[in-house]
Parts: sequence; C-alpha cells; structure tokens
Amino acid sequence: MSTLEFRNTRFLGDDGLFDVMVDAGHVARISPAGTSVGTSASIDLDGRILVPGLWDEHVHFTQWTIQQSRLDLGGTTGPDDVLERVRQELGRAILPEGSVLTGFGFRDGTWADPPGLRALDEVTGTAPVVLISADLHCAWMNSAAASRLGVQPDAFGLVRETAWFGASQRLLEISPPTTAQFRAAAQAAARRGIVGVVDFENSDNLSQWTQRVADGVDSLRVEAAVWPQRLEAAIADGRRTGDLLDAGGLLTMGRLKVVVDGSLNTRTALCWDPYPGLEGVHGCGVSTVSPDELRDLLVRAQAHGIRAAVHAIGDRANAEVIDIFEELGTGGTIEHAQLVGTDDFARFARLGLVASVQPEHAMDDRDVADRHWAGRTDRAFAFGSLHEAGVTLRFGSDAPVSPLDPWFAISAATARSRDDRAPWHPEQRVPLEVALASSMRGRLRPATGDVADLAVLEADPRSATPAALRSLPVAATLIAGRFTHTTLG
Repeated sequence: MSTLEFRNTRFLGDDGLFDVMVDAGHVARISPAGTSVGTSASIDLDGRILVPGLWDEHVHFTQWTIQQSRLDLGGTTGPDDVLERVRQELGRAILPEGSVLTGFGFRDGTWADPPGLRALDEVTGTAPVVLISADLHCAWMNSAAASRLGVQPDAFGLVRETAWFGASQRLLEISPPTTAQFRAAAQAAARRGIVGVVDFENSDNLSQWTQRVADGVDSLRVEAAVWPQRLEAAIADGRRTGDLLDAGGLLTMGRLKVVVDGSLNTRTALCWDPYPGLEGVHGCGVSTVSPDELRDLLVRAQAHGIRAAVHAIGDRANAEVIDIFEELGTGGTIEHAQLVGTDDFARFARLGLVASVQPEHAMDDRDVADRHWAGRTDRAFAFGSLHEAGVTLRFGSDAPVSPLDPWFAISAATARSRDDRAPWHPEQRVPLEVALASSMRGRLRPATGDVADLAVLEADPRSATPAALRSLPVAATLIAGRFTHTTLG
C-alpha cells in the first residue's frame, strides 16, 4: 500500500491543525501542521475535519439494496391510499412473467382502518402483489402472492413475523438484486462516510458476502451475522465471531442473530401491557423465541466462540433477554431495545450489554408509540436513560426501515425532532459527542497505529443544526488508506 499524507486537518474536539500520514493501511504519524516529512502523495485538507470512519451497526443489506427498486409506499395514510398507488403501478405496465409486484414502506400503526385481503384482491386480480411494512415484520399480500409464496394471510391480508420472514426469503429468490445494485448501494454508503456495516440479513450471509466481495463489492467492511437456522453450519465450518472470511480483510464473521419478539408498528413487540384494542388478538405482543429456546441457542453459540445479538423491542422481551444474559454470565448486544423497564437500565449497564439502537426509529414511530405505548413513552427509545446508566450505545439504521445514513441517526439522537416538530421526550437526547462516538465505534479522532478507516468532513458537526446534520457533506472516505469515496482534488 502507498503512503498518503493529509495536511492541515482538524480533529473533533481540537481546533488545532495537524498533518496525518497514512502508510501500509494504518495511521503512521500525527504531527502539528507544517511538521510533516513530505510524501509524493499529499493532500491539503484546508481545515476539513478528519474522523474515524462511521459504522452502521444494524442493516439488512439485501433488503436495503432491492428496496430502491420497489414501489414506494412511504407516507401513505391508510389502506385506500396504498391501494391507489398499487392501482396506478399496475396500470403503468404489465408484470413480466413470473414476477411479483412488490411495494415497501407502509406504516399501519396509526391508520384509522386496517388493511384488507378482499380489497387488495379486487384491485390486483391475479397479479401477485406483496406490500412490505416499513418495519419488515409483516406484509400485506393478495391471494395470488400468498399462493405463490406458500403462506396463509389472515383476514386483513397480513402475514406476520416468522411466517413472513420465511416468505420474504422466497420472494428475494424470485428476483434477487444484481451485483451492480449491491455495488451501487455500498458506494452510496461510502459517500456518507461509512466504512462498515453489520449485516443482519436473514440469508446465507457468509457465502453470499464472500461472493459479493469477490465480485468487486468492496466499498465497505461487513460483519455478517448468522440466524439460528444456519448456526450449526457455521459451527461445522469452524466460524467464530471476529474471524476474517476473505483475503482482503473486508468480511468478518459476525454474531448469532436471534429475534425474540416482533415490532411496535406491527403491534407484536412483547410488552407487559396490552396493545389498545388488540386484547383478543395477540394482546401484549408475541414471543417468537422463548426464553428456554434463547438460552439453548446462546449456550450452543458461546461454546463455539460465536457471540450473540438479540432482537428485543418490548419491555417484557428486553427483561427476559437481560435475564438470560445475566443467568449465563455472558455479554452481548441487544438490538433495538425500544421499550425498557425502569429497573432494567441499570441491569443493562451492570451486565456490560451493548444497546444497538436506531435513533431515526424514534422519529418514525413517535406517533405509533404515543398511541400504543401510551403512558410508557418516557422510557421508549430511551437513549438518554441508557447512556446515563452507563450503557454502551451503538447506532444503526435497520435499513431499509430507515435510510442507511449515520447522520440521520446522529441528528435524531441529539435533537429528538424532525421536520420542524417539537422534540419528542427531549430528556432522552444524548450529547453530540456521544452520538458521534456511537457511530464511530467509540472514537472521535484517529490515533497513531489505527487502521486508516477514515472520513473527511466538509463541515463541523458541532456547529450544524439538526437539519444540517442530516445532510452533512462528506469529502472522502477511506478503508485501510484506500479511497472508497472522494471529492478531493
């Protein structure tokens, strides 16, 4: 690898100017500006800010990649609005033989009327149509699509949770993203300063990412998770969390992902209190993996060097997951942690558990939470309470649930507002330095000896408004000293 020198750069928290030398993929030297040794490859940053590269700690990369080509249902206000978009889309073109019209992004948690199977069938006829909710935990589909995917929708036309997870994989097999689409999605992430993602896609992540990297999808580092159905194969292959899986060092074996409950918008997150109006349906939410099953999975994974990442959204789900971690005496991450019991913040910290959270979800779901978690939202998306208790925070997007852009998360966590609305539970804001560190794996400035995974910022986030943070310009991104994005001359 060649030597590269950045001159006249600033660091967060230090307004002095520095020269930074990158050699053999590492930060080799940091010195006051004007004291560099000089190299043939030298770039004057002219006061731009150099930071550690950003990470998105929770994505579904295949879903994010293909979502960009699906019918956009974001912002729809009810089933009639969705049906009209579907009607217009079907009127524009005839579906190719064997394909499925797929939409994404409806949020029915605050709709006055529910979806309906008959209404969707009347609009779509025999054309298979699948409409995926923004939280990825259910899909509204017509009878033709249900038959094609081998599932049975309820009276609303909805397929939820475990049944939907299996069907979604079959749907992706019908029309998977291309290598070019994966490459474009990775490059778009690099343009936002991202050097790595933790991919929780429910697929054969290890082999698929190995092939993608070999095919030139090389703009990101990837930590690839396994789900329970692939745990034994990973063990048989001798895979351990942290193992490198490719010669270039981009792909790493991640964690075991276990989903123990549902989601807020689908009203399946497992809570101690019932959802209004759903007492006779699924009451307080659903348990998709019982505590006994979770215990067995974690024991098995831990014995073979595979750490755990457990999806828990409702307060009962979080309490039960914390119980298991405490019983086993092992650490791990809890993904989402959207509603946490008052007494569980301290337990979270005492056990050293990491809260892998998605701050933009608080903005997307504030109205749903006010409706379905009424009286409990002081501890919903409670990033401030987690931080004050001493819990390590890691930020992500859950893309495509929210955009794969860490600056959205940083803005949401520090402002608790979007679109000029009043801050929602502003007491749960975190300081900007905490939000940045939670997107940079705990570091706000490079250090000598670090792997040169870096981002160059055109503006100082410390002086940016919440709206400006969302579009903060990134001049360059590097992985191990290699540019994955640059607008520098």
